Amino acid sequence: MSDTDVFKGEEVTLEEMMAAREQRSFRQLSLLSLLRKFEDQSLLCASMNIPGPIKSSESLNKTFQSIINLVKEDLKGRIIFEREVHQKTGWEYYCLSDLPVLELKTKMVAIETKISIGRLMDLDVLHLVNGIPQPISRQELGFPRRQCYICQNDAKVCSRSRKHSVIEMQEAIAKFIKINH
Repeated sequence: MSDTDVFKGEEVTLEEMMAAREQRSFRQLSLLSLLRKFEDQSLLCASMNIPGPIKSSESLNKTFQSIINLVKEDLKGRIIFEREVHQKTGWEYYCLSDLPVLELKTKMVAIETKISIGRLMDLDVLHLVNGIPQPISRQELGFPRRQCYICQNDAKVCSRSRKHSVIEMQEAIAKFIKINH
């Protein structure tokens, strides 16, 4: 696999990404509404954190699936419901678990940090706050903020300031994937 193969896929538009984000929010709210009846259950929403117009390719999808397989193995016997959504705006995985939210988030942070490709995933654990789905942050559990793929600084700071080009980030992502496959 060459570095360029990682991003061989169909480009998505901003409108498609916005529609996908809205659909994801709707799915999250619907699934969290089911949890209102049950104590100590959590929702995991997994997606990839991929910059640029290509969100789905054979290589990206294999990477996604390998991380989801780790999640499923770690949650064996604790999954109440799960669903995968495969679309050109990126693959998504939803899982209702009987684990409390903080315990589930701790497990997901461990997966995100265990291998380098884990950094490509958003393994969000959500709960309802005033009827709105809210993720549990890494900081709430005492974990540090995510680091940038390239310079190891705070990823949110680099993202907001657009410190690195999409090409630079894609090259770093391709290296992570190549090393792990």
